[in-house]
Amino acid sequence: MLLDILVIIVLAVGLFFFMGGAIGILRFPDFYSRLHPAGKLDTMGLFMTMTALALYNLHHFNTAALLTSLKIMLIVALVFVTSPTATHAIVDAGVRAGLVPWTRKDNATEDDVAA
Repeated sequence: MLLDILVIIVLAVGLFFFMGGAIGILRFPDFYSRLHPAGKLDTMGLFMTMTALALYNLHHFNTAALLTSLKIMLIVALVFVTSPTATHAIVDAGVRAGLVPWTRKDNATEDDVAA
């Protein structure tokens, strides 16, 4: 019973991170700022949801369940390495393509922004 509650909480936190990443991708103004939630929040959401899956798999503890949970965590470790690498490669492609970062366009002067 306690393990089920823990799994539900960890899964809900993971889905919250996924939702935040999706909203960030839709709401941020340019290519570079959209990559931040795509890289960070999706990785954290995957970590939480896969951890919930690994914990749920350990509900009936045996050797096969333990090995499966370890494989799930190995997948998480692989994503932790590949996600920042892929995000960096995408940003590098954007820089090489000549995409310029978004800048704020309004009537404010530098003195107004600094204050």
